[in-house]
Amino acid sequence: MKAKKTNTIAVIISVILLVGCGSLRYSETSPEAAHFHPKTIAVLPADATLFPETGGIVDRLFVEVLTERKWFTMVNGGQNIAAQLNKDERFRNMLSQYLAKRANVSFSDPQLSKEIGGFTKAEAFLIPHIDYWNYTTENDKKLAKAGISIAMVEASTGKTIWKATHSIAKEYLVFKPDISRIAKDLIYEMTAMMPH
Repeated sequence: MKAKKTNTIAVIISVILLVGCGSLRYSETSPEAAHFHPKTIAVLPADATLFPETGGIVDRLFVEVLTERKWFTMVNGGQNIAAQLNKDERFRNMLSQYLAKRANVSFSDPQLSKEIGGFTKAEAFLIPHIDYWNYTTENDKKLAKAGISIAMVEASTGKTIWKATHSIAKEYLVFKPDISRIAKDLIYEMTAMMPH
């Protein structure tokens, strides 16, 4: 009787966990992803225009999560790329031009992409954008919210291999949860769907 009850509880918990593991709000993978398995990856500085205090945090979290996943022999990003951008004007200008073309005319310049791959020593690079990073109230519920959009680019061709958007909101009563912890959970969910 006790074993039956234990098995029933285990099944219920498994179902709850499976229901809780939803898909991303948006995810698109290109057909080239099936044959693209980079060994090295770079995380470019996050576009944190709306939440400037968060850029370095998100960069660090992406590097931590991808390093913990052990999919790549090298993960470059965070402070390494920030230091490279500070000391190398050519790299800074190249990255700025590349990102401007993506934002303004939806063009991933293959030549600039290849050069970014060379500078970062990466076969692929990620371009994160911070959509949400705030505390808010919705329907009388206090929420801590993190949202990120990301694109994965094949450095040698400039092709966008994968892009996704997702967010997590955690309800709280009195004490505000640390949004960076929520963001790390979010990055784990997102990267689980990322080609590698």
